[in-house]
Amino acid sequence: MYADDFPGRELYPQVPFIELKDAYEQRENIIFIDARSSYEYETLRINKAILIPLSLSTSLFEKKMTALRDEFPGKKLVFYCNGHNCMKSYKAARRSIVYLGQGNVFSFDAGIFDWATQYPEETLLLGKTLTDSTKLLSKNKFKQHLLPAETFIKKADAKSIVLDIRDRIERDGFYIFSGHENSVSLNEKDKVKLAAVLKRVKKENKTLYVYDMVGKQVKWFQYYIESEGIKDYYFMEGGAQAFFDIPIGNLMD
Repeated sequence: MYADDFPGRELYPQVPFIELKDAYEQRENIIFIDARSSYEYETLRINKAILIPLSLSTSLFEKKMTALRDEFPGKKLVFYCNGHNCMKSYKAARRSIVYLGQGNVFSFDAGIFDWATQYPEETLLLGKTLTDSTKLLSKNKFKQHLLPAETFIKKADAKSIVLDIRDRIERDGFYIFSGHENSVSLNEKDKVKLAAVLKRVKKENKTLYVYDMVGKQVKWFQYYIESEGIKDYYFMEGGAQAFFDIPIGNLMD
């Protein structure tokens, strides 16, 4: 039965896992390692968790994990990601176990959302203790601000503010709203630029239209938008990639 709820347990049998309650009760003897992106980590994470993304190069991942094990020789190293169907925690743990030969390494496959819901006092949301799990945004809340790609493109005109949050490498010279969109990556370097765009949204009382590459980053960006008190905003379902599935005739006046 658990294979249906936690598919990683069957897909990665060489990686031991730890249950939600056990992870909480043993937290003083655990070093939690976040295998997700830095933006996901900065948005919502387990208290005191260390960021070591699965996306790191082999050499840098090895360097960071070796240093971590040397610093905490007797503690469990527990990777986590978004949970259940997210395999990043398993892939990162396997990397440590199989390729680095490290022991006492686990996957916490319930993930950040189960943890935050059950133990908000041990969770950080936008750098602050969550305290109340009702502050977590529901799937329904996200869907309320989601538009099909074609509808999104037709509504996001020059009178609104369009925000492209793709990484620079993802853009590769392709812009859907060339001429009237704001391109800001979700990283520390663009933090001031992003704040300026959102300030303009509030000052001019305009609708904000946001898109990423495949429709996943916007789920995390929603927390930031809500924290800024912006209510009139929409995301493009499927991100920039969905643009290519729209019949060209549908976008012509």
